Amino acid sequence: MKKLQRYILREYLVPLAYCMMGFVAIYVLFELFGSFSRLMETKLPPATTVKYFAGYLAPYFHYLAPAALMLAALYTMWNFCRHSELVAMRASGVSFAAIAMPIMLVACAMAVFVAWINESYVPANAQWAMRLKKERFNMRKAERSGRLDYRNSADRRIWSADGVEDAAGRHLLGVNVTEDRPDGSRAFHVSAARADWLDGEWWFRDPAVQHYDTKGAEIATKTPALDALKLRVFPSFNERPDDLMAQSRKQQYNSVAGKFRHLRTNANLSDETRREYEFAAWAQIMSPLACIVMTLFAIPAGVSSGRQSVFKGILGALAMFFAFYGLVIGGMVAANLGFLHPIPCAILPYAIFLALGVHAFRRQR
Repeated sequence: MKKLQRYILREYLVPLAYCMMGFVAIYVLFELFGSFSRLMETKLPPATTVKYFAGYLAPYFHYLAPAALMLAALYTMWNFCRHSELVAMRASGVSFAAIAMPIMLVACAMAVFVAWINESYVPANAQWAMRLKKERFNMRKAERSGRLDYRNSADRRIWSADGVEDAAGRHLLGVNVTEDRPDGSRAFHVSAARADWLDGEWWFRDPAVQHYDTKGAEIATKTPALDALKLRVFPSFNERPDDLMAQSRKQQYNSVAGKFRHLRTNANLSDETRREYEFAAWAQIMSPLACIVMTLFAIPAGVSSGRQSVFKGILGALAMFFAFYGLVIGGMVAANLGFLHPIPCAILPYAIFLALGVHAFRRQR
């Protein structure tokens, strides 16, 4: 990277860090107003407190990151114009694309980071943070959730558990699993005091297995020695812990893979629920692109504000920010009501504003 580009990168990262810290500080202070006394009473370890705030903030990070990138790019370009640095760069033969490249690289890196948070960090930590707050910061209660119910319509199995011993759903208490035949009759039922996910399979402790004929009457097992085992694995149970937990989580806390898997394994979902899940999955795929879209708008807006009025540039960028997310919300409403297919409803806002951002960027060249 050239010296000039390193300078642009440094000038951009400083306001970006301030914006990010400012947004996080506002969030933390707002949350502390309602939780400070309880946090002091429970005396959570510092690491757990940081994990709680990070998990509570993570579902909203895909909104905060584009806003911070936009404001930082707006300020950086305005500052370059105000001190005539942009004119000097262009007079030296540096193209506008080369000037904007470090800023766009940071936006792309942030988009990748947002995608990782949405797909990996949020499913593992956001629900735990919500449960910790609900349980008044009692860590033991937060780690153990209440009753769990899961239906796998594709394989005709229904799971229920009286409790979940860990946040990942790998250790279930008071487990019952029923499996039906394709004609709807009960095939067998398994109950156990405990089930553990070990090495990619479910192991049941002290399982009681009951088999049924096509008329629903209990019949003798064909494998009495196997059914009498105190510790038994069920390889046919292909449900993973994340599948079981996905139905107990709020929809926005599930990963994209979890949303699509939920759609595949639950063919009996209502049309409204299916549209809602499909839109949410595609909107989550597209959400990291907001970092690039907002940065594309902010760069020419910062140049315009430097030449004319800073308030005009700020207001223009903010108007684009709210218009963009207004269109995203409009697409969600249209998809949920069935006016349009969920996939174009999720993609079109990003495609439209990306095209507008590229056009605004090219005009500044």
